[in-house]
Amino acid sequence: MYEVESKGGAIGCMLLSLFFLGTWPAVMTSLEQRGRLPQHTYLDYSITNLLAAVLIALTFGQLGDPKPGQPNFFTQLAQDNWPCVLFAMAGGVFLSLGNLATQYAWAFVGLSVTEVITASITVVIGTTMNYFLDDRINKAEILFPGVGCFLIAVLLGAAVHGSNSADNKAKLEVAMADQEKANDSTAGTTTDAEFGTADFLIELESKRAIKVFGKSVWMGLAISSFAGLCFSLFSPSFNLATNDQWHLLKEGVDDLVVYTAFFYFSCSCFVLAIILNITFLYRPVLNLPKSSFKAYLNDWNGRGLALLSGILCGFGNGLQFMGGQAAGYAAADAVQALPLVSTFWGILLFGEYRRSSRKTYALLVSMLFMFVVAVALLMASSGHRKDES
Repeated sequence: MYEVESKGGAIGCMLLSLFFLGTWPAVMTSLEQRGRLPQHTYLDYSITNLLAAVLIALTFGQLGDPKPGQPNFFTQLAQDNWPCVLFAMAGGVFLSLGNLATQYAWAFVGLSVTEVITASITVVIGTTMNYFLDDRINKAEILFPGVGCFLIAVLLGAAVHGSNSADNKAKLEVAMADQEKANDSTAGTTTDAEFGTADFLIELESKRAIKVFGKSVWMGLAISSFAGLCFSLFSPSFNLATNDQWHLLKEGVDDLVVYTAFFYFSCSCFVLAIILNITFLYRPVLNLPKSSFKAYLNDWNGRGLALLSGILCGFGNGLQFMGGQAAGYAAADAVQALPLVSTFWGILLFGEYRRSSRKTYALLVSMLFMFVVAVALLMASSGHRKDES
């Protein structure tokens, strides 16, 4: 079994995880904005997300000879470790619910703001829980100022959203006034609208799968908050699965290694995602059109990107857990700075904040700066887990 043993290796895992976990939401958002049903996308995503966990378990989990207290993947599958397995599976349930909720929240409040809200709740609740579960191996004098920076960034993120929403509202009002003056029913519906213009906003609404015009922004904020609560619980659950802090395993039974726990974690995530999304095909939420399993199988428009998003998320979570096992799961929660990456993709790919006011730009830069400080502090707080064997 391969084990990350150095602080540098753990930080490398976190940085790569940060990139992957900040990129896959952008991939899924692009599909929704093209009009692909989120149920279809999430079913594809779930398949490759599970395959990533299986691949990690069969490679890293089987590399080299087993060490005392750290059996290889296949060996551990046969052990009586069900209390910890259930914690791992509970973590998968929390992650599946959180990811499922965010794909709807992205449409209502945008990629950047959704990730800011979910990351903040995850850091405040999840990182605090992980700090105590890890027997305080992280440096509190560095860790909790990092949490504070996250909270400041969240407030700035809310301000960015408010300012940008006001900018968009003003653009649409101007466009409607111009349309009335011209008495031209085709105004505002150009086919090659530029990012940030009213025409672009109108064109986006006409194409996307989830219609958001006229709907309350509070719905999106509520969905984002629910997702953040779920995300804040999945990492502590995984922590309990791999370290058995509550001593639920029988005498002589090894703790779950990170690869075995991740396998069970991903299996429960997959099962719940399949059940919920097949249900949503026939009983859709948020006024989405009905679909069917046959329609899903025949929907190849964007399937490659949906499968890619599952691979990115699967490897991102796996790397986060590998880094967390070595340096502490509280420090590994630095990957919750993923809004840095998501905001980059949001601006580059989806034109978020284009043609916005100076106030919006100033708030955006301030938010990103605080995220940089936050991730630096959380990574600097890394400790090193001592072997109990």
